Amino acid sequence: MMKTTNYFRNSVLVKRPYLSEEICRAVIANHVRKELQSDGRFCYWGEITFPGEHTPRIVRVVTLDDGETIHNGFKDRNFRRRFLL
Repeated sequence: MMKTTNYFRNSVLVKRPYLSEEICRAVIANHVRKELQSDGRFCYWGEITFPGEHTPRIVRVVTLDDGETIHNGFKDRNFRRRFLL
């Protein structure tokens, strides 16, 4: 089981009910891109098909510098434009 920050549990999951720890773990385990931020945290991008949807979306998950403690997560609508085009 992965660790999470208080911010993730008490703010991110509350603001973004479409996210769960399981979704974030899936993104980290099956990411399509991984990047080290200047602050030492890691960003992972992965494709997730949410319930009731037919098209996968890109979800960005940010971990602490240990690469496993989940700190943030959100749908990244700009991923394709920034990295694929």
